[in-house]
Amino acid sequence: MPVRSVFHVGFVVRDLDASLRFYCEGLGLVLRHRQQQRNAYTASLVGYPDAALEIAQLRLSDAEPPPSGHVLELICYERPPSGPVDLERSTIGAGHLAFVVDDVFESAERLRRLGAQLINEPVRITEGINAGGWAVYLHDPDGVCLELLQPSGAEVGNG
Repeated sequence: MPVRSVFHVGFVVRDLDASLRFYCEGLGLVLRHRQQQRNAYTASLVGYPDAALEIAQLRLSDAEPPPSGHVLELICYERPPSGPVDLERSTIGAGHLAFVVDDVFESAERLRRLGAQLINEPVRITEGINAGGWAVYLHDPDGVCLELLQPSGAEVGNG
């Protein structure tokens, strides 16, 4: 049977409250649900027998959600403690989450003020299906790789 939908994307973070500020204030996502998980089901699912974690589910403010009701899940482990982040984007299994924004320059600057580390300044997309748009890669305060994309035809803020 084929995949029918993306359910959500999840990232491990160091400080759930700080990450919620970054994603809600910086990107305009909306908190849908938050809960602690210290149970046999979760421990079995994540593969850590004594797992204790807290999650926050975030949705887009104006878009129809996927079947899960949220697009992003932030996971903060109490047990086991989280290891260091790998900032390399070329590592096998490394990923990023891309967001469409109205103004890539303004969005990048707002996120920088909230602790993001820009990998590049916004660049004009000159090749491929998104040619004519603008994009920037950045790390959130925990090192999660994100992309902001301003589609072709949208007004450019500082470009």
